Amino acid sequence: MSGAQKNPLAEALAGRRVALGHDWLTGMRGGERVLELFCQALPDSPLVTLLADTSTVSDPIRSREIVTSFMQRIPGVARSYRKMLPIMGLAAATTRVPDCDVFLTTNSCVAHAFVPPPSARMICYCFTPMRYAWLFPREYLGPAKAAIAAPYLAYLRRWDRLHTRRVDSFIAISDHVRRRISDFYGRESQVVYPPVDTGRCTPAPGGAAGKYDLVVSALVPYKRIDLAVRAYSKSGFPLRIAGVGSSSSALREMAAPNVEFMGWRSDDEILELYRNCRFLIFPGEEDYGIVPLEAMACGKPVVAFGRGGATETVVGGTTGVFFDEQSEDALAGAVARAEAARWDPAACRARAEEFSVPRFLESMAAAVSGALAR
Repeated sequence: MSGAQKNPLAEALAGRRVALGHDWLTGMRGGERVLELFCQALPDSPLVTLLADTSTVSDPIRSREIVTSFMQRIPGVARSYRKMLPIMGLAAATTRVPDCDVFLTTNSCVAHAFVPPPSARMICYCFTPMRYAWLFPREYLGPAKAAIAAPYLAYLRRWDRLHTRRVDSFIAISDHVRRRISDFYGRESQVVYPPVDTGRCTPAPGGAAGKYDLVVSALVPYKRIDLAVRAYSKSGFPLRIAGVGSSSSALREMAAPNVEFMGWRSDDEILELYRNCRFLIFPGEEDYGIVPLEAMACGKPVVAFGRGGATETVVGGTTGVFFDEQSEDALAGAVARAEAARWDPAACRARAEEFSVPRFLESMAAAVSGALAR
């Protein structure tokens, strides 16, 4: 974002010292894309995080003062930090937050446990309450480990709820997450949807007839990529899966030859996959889900599970089809309905444009201004 462009978030925070908070910096996923926009809007703001591998993040993020916790000094932490959940709360609570008037965090784990100066207002842009503690312990840990860990997870939920008292105002990424914040924390929040980069995600020049369907996702259990692998292994239609994760080996073992695992792909490669697919397949219950919006921005319809954030972005019958049960047969039925429908790429694109970066910055500026006025 150039200095000549209107920057409503910077205007909303003008005259205030701002510090940013984020759980960890180990790659550029959806949360880091939002953080990048905050960093572009607030280029002089320091950033507090548990640990940082600055080689994995963009220039707007790494080109500022970054304050890390004691976890940064643990050898190999960037590869093994997910196993260190029991110490993350202590690490956050003992990390110095620079002097500021506003502490703006982007959070899905423990960033709300950083301790800002007493006079600072803490605003949390919440991607979700901890998934492993509140939502998907069996999916993350497996049934046996989840049962063993049940007492610790109960403690973690109490700890998590207690530390939300530090937050002055919550902003949620979707109505789905707003309800979680209310149910788990007993707190109200305003919804500001994260943006899709409609300038980068555009339809293929001249259009493209899709010869494969597409999954773009981390390959972890709660994403339910197994449903797509099983359904397409039966149907025989080509499915391409872009992403890596702990479920990669198990998914490959169950896949037929028509299911192609593409591993990690660059942003440019993902864009071409979007442009040339037939449908995007989105089988998990997500907090929000930027991937369907990226596909729609490229003019492509979405086949999605009918719960979670996708129901707030995909328009059934206009930009996609929903299925109501997480089973391979239900997914296959939705794909069949999508095959029988006629899709307008312009309608998909128009829906995505409702979630553009300028709209996000304007909505976030209004939410922040409202939080500071209360």
